[in-house]
Amino acid sequence: MDTKGRLVAGSHNRNEFVLINADEIGRVTSVKELSGQICQICGDEIEITVDGEPFVACNECAFPVCRPCYEYERREGNQACPQCKTRYKRIKGSPRVEGDEEEDDIDDLENEFDFRSNYSRDPHQVAEAMLSAHLNIGSHAHTSGISTPLDLDSSSVPSGIPLLTYGQYDVGISSDKHALIIPPFMGRGKRVHPMPFPDSSMSLPPRPMDPKKDLAVYGYGSVAWKDRMEEWKKKQNDKLQVVKHQGGNDGGNFDEDELDDPDLPKMDEGRQPLSRKIPIPSSKINPYRIIIILRLVILGFFFHYRILHPVNDAYALWLTSVICEIWFAVSWILDQFPKWYPIERETYLDRLSLRYEKEGKPSELADIDIFVSTVDPMKEPPLITANTVLSILAVDYPVEKVACYVSDDGAAMLTFEALSETSEFARRWVPFCKKFSIEPRAPEWYFAQKVDYLKDKVHPEFVRERRAMKREYEEFKIRINALVSMAQKVPEEGWTMQDGTPWPGNNVRDHPGMIQVFLGHNGVRDVEGNELPRLVYVSREKRPGFDHHKKAGAMNALMRVSAIISNAPYLLNVDCDHYINNSKALREAMCFMMDPTSGKKICYVQFPQRFDGIDRNDRYSNRNVVFFDINMKGLDGIQGPIYVGTGCVFRRQALYGYDAPVNKKPPGKTCNCWPKWCCLCCGSRKKNKKVKSTDKKKKMKNREASKQIHALENIEEGIEGKGIDNDRSLLMPQVKFEKKFGQSPVFIASTLLEEGGVPKGATTASLLKEAIHVISCGYEDKTEWGKEVGWIYGSVTEDILTGFKMQCHGWRSVYCIPKRPAFKGSAPINLSDRLHQVLRWALGSVEIFFSRYCPIWYGYGGGLKWLERFSYINSVVYPWTSIPLIAYCTLPAFCLLTGKFIVPEISNYASIIFMALFISIAATGVLEMQWGRVAIDDWWRNEQFWVIGGASSHLFALFQGLLKVLAGVNTNFTVTSKGGDDGEFSELYLFKWTSLLIPPLTLLILNIIGVMVGISDAINNGYEEWGPLFGKLFFALWVIVHLYPFLKGLMGKQDRLPTIIVVWSILLASIFSLLWVRVNPFVSKGGIVLEVCGLDCD
Repeated sequence: MDTKGRLVAGSHNRNEFVLINADEIGRVTSVKELSGQICQICGDEIEITVDGEPFVACNECAFPVCRPCYEYERREGNQACPQCKTRYKRIKGSPRVEGDEEEDDIDDLENEFDFRSNYSRDPHQVAEAMLSAHLNIGSHAHTSGISTPLDLDSSSVPSGIPLLTYGQYDVGISSDKHALIIPPFMGRGKRVHPMPFPDSSMSLPPRPMDPKKDLAVYGYGSVAWKDRMEEWKKKQNDKLQVVKHQGGNDGGNFDEDELDDPDLPKMDEGRQPLSRKIPIPSSKINPYRIIIILRLVILGFFFHYRILHPVNDAYALWLTSVICEIWFAVSWILDQFPKWYPIERETYLDRLSLRYEKEGKPSELADIDIFVSTVDPMKEPPLITANTVLSILAVDYPVEKVACYVSDDGAAMLTFEALSETSEFARRWVPFCKKFSIEPRAPEWYFAQKVDYLKDKVHPEFVRERRAMKREYEEFKIRINALVSMAQKVPEEGWTMQDGTPWPGNNVRDHPGMIQVFLGHNGVRDVEGNELPRLVYVSREKRPGFDHHKKAGAMNALMRVSAIISNAPYLLNVDCDHYINNSKALREAMCFMMDPTSGKKICYVQFPQRFDGIDRNDRYSNRNVVFFDINMKGLDGIQGPIYVGTGCVFRRQALYGYDAPVNKKPPGKTCNCWPKWCCLCCGSRKKNKKVKSTDKKKKMKNREASKQIHALENIEEGIEGKGIDNDRSLLMPQVKFEKKFGQSPVFIASTLLEEGGVPKGATTASLLKEAIHVISCGYEDKTEWGKEVGWIYGSVTEDILTGFKMQCHGWRSVYCIPKRPAFKGSAPINLSDRLHQVLRWALGSVEIFFSRYCPIWYGYGGGLKWLERFSYINSVVYPWTSIPLIAYCTLPAFCLLTGKFIVPEISNYASIIFMALFISIAATGVLEMQWGRVAIDDWWRNEQFWVIGGASSHLFALFQGLLKVLAGVNTNFTVTSKGGDDGEFSELYLFKWTSLLIPPLTLLILNIIGVMVGISDAINNGYEEWGPLFGKLFFALWVIVHLYPFLKGLMGKQDRLPTIIVVWSILLASIFSLLWVRVNPFVSKGGIVLEVCGLDCD
């Protein structure tokens, strides 16, 4: 798409469409420069014909009239040119009207009204016809009179039936619609042998076969047939021996056309799978499963003892503790069993290249559209976004197959200008990365690496170019930082562009949609003259009174606008702070998506999140290693990991709400060559198990015969007799498509193209108008966007909902962990920011729990497996654990202050149960760390922050979710800051007061006071109190140790103490001192006892 570097702004509802020239060359305020001639009747653009020339209606004066107006004038008007009054002649492809002369070179009487042949067109041709009809492009589909799905009844268009799939019988198609015997002249299906007939359009009837006769009558199964099959297999084996090397086939005797046969099976390693599963060794996984079963048994004995042995003098404490323990057990089951089948995966990038990147031919790898989302450039610094974009543009993938779309949901001119600077710097950065194959390809993190030139023996040329590139990057940073400094103070009249045009996004809540193509259009190449990937800036339209659905709405807008511009079959979404750390990450994903055997059922490939800039101890468990290296591996063995919001490659068709392809076995049939009474008898015999087992082989033979006997007339029957009944049936498909996808014929046509692609003849102006249309604020009204299509609305954690919906449609996902991390990002290492991040996640789970999409009751019968459902249920109910967790962490303090305990006097039997339970818990953790390759400190930090987050963020999320559901009170969240401060880990010690700190701080103080009081009472009452005190102290210390990182976060740096902590300490110390004086624990509770002195003082 060539916009000549101009920003496109407009509003479909307000009928506004303006091109803004941001440079100082001049300003263009119309679309005429980008388009061809304009129709003088309707004002639309005149189409380009197949020959590449503008459509000419009148051969006398060439008065500019578009084809629709030309046809309307011939059909309804005076059939004459408005300028020269010459009668319009019929042009090939236009319908006949009364008075037309019959001409041999124009008339096509045989196929003019042949609707049946139109039905059997390829879906790509149908989509091309739809695009042609709307965009007025001169494609062959349009001129040949193909009816579009918007004009035909949906039932009249047969589904594409893959007659041959990799040379094997497709079990996904019922036997009555299958045909392995295909005449080579049939137009449908894909040929396996070269075309023996010169005319590919000739139509001959399929060979009729009587299913009652033996196959040998027709030659199938005879000796001659077997000889021909053997000869064909021999030829195929000979072809497989051909191995292409560099330099071509100089020494071979093979025909060049034979080697170029597109249906030639992939050779050598190219035929092997592109990935494989690596199960966890049985020596690790079997003991783990045994421990889980033993832990379940021990839990049964534990609850049997706890329920049958209440504490009568502390019944409230006992009942509270039992309820909490039951909830913890249920929560553990929901979390544990989805980890029953953990697996790992391995990819083969060399096989991917052998299969789809043949030497001397264009790459056959699929196109990928990459989405980058950003909102506030003050909290998401433009330099971080620029590094992410640069790592995308320099990815190791064919440049013509990569398109990067940056969503600016804040309509900030700072982001726009920073992206403009980034596109200019990319012209030098991208060739440098590809020339020397550097990693990572985000310059900020690449230049942060320390390179020892002497030790690594680096080439002098690389040293020179690296130093020069580093200087250019430093200058680039200075320009970006200057833009940030300038943006700190917004002018009263708003921002103005270089040509004097006001910035369309000055009002963040009321602005038109904006699109700018920075790279990828004609004439913009890198410094070495090579093509660059497409880079597009998008800011969707926003108006007051519309619900824009935050990030999910922005992603759906990107999904639509990318379908208009590039329409890649696969999508990758990353946050603005998640750069591509492994330049081959896209190839890793394609090893799963483009695998011919298993790729069709994969909806997305999820990569783990890895982070930079985290302190060595990972105080607040920002890496989340337990989730990404243990839980996600377990889910990958069931139906796939959940979608975590970034670093995920999607199949576009899955996001459109389509069901996954189902491999159904052919329906079992008795026989189609026996009388009906025999079939009834056979049907009655099926109830007998013995007869069923003996007839199994016969049924398989009959089924194999039916594969060949069920001829093509069964397929043809689905086409015949399905004409157009009335005008209502004509409108039904259009209404159905518009209700689901919206009122954009161009976008609807793009959804029919499973392999992606856009029409070649489409003009820039037409595509830009449609792109502005699909990002308008009212486009999604009365459609299924956010409900069944795209990212799902209804929760701030739209990622969980979106992945859940896709897997309910029968899709499966894949978890890919490359040796070099695919993506890396930044995480909030400050305690307050980390708690706010967890609060946002937990609130999203609460919203899902109260929505219609809750996995407890939604999606049954749709293909979601039970263990996968357990995981989704756990992901939405975990915030509710905050209530029993806070209650359970408060119990030790009450026990120490009151002298009571939640357990009666422990017997030997109870001691064995408690010890067995603790050992099973520890053993489960150790074995998980072993097969998940997780360090013990990461596991322990995860356990600590589970308590910290559960006692603070999860509780607040639960209350806010209840307020939203019951009272309709919405909570606005601010974007987590992703910028870096001066000094390494300086933000780690920054203290920010927030109400989220109150609950864990209260628990910490209560338990510390309880420990002090308990020890004081033991000292005062003697040694007999130390025995019962041991269990209480262990319980309280367990809480304090888990809250220790929280305490360190409150203290900040070791050399200074926050003022608020000093105030809290003085206040609590005063209260505790007054209580201590009031209680006076060293004085006996029965009063002062006076005894007679035994000494005689006299």
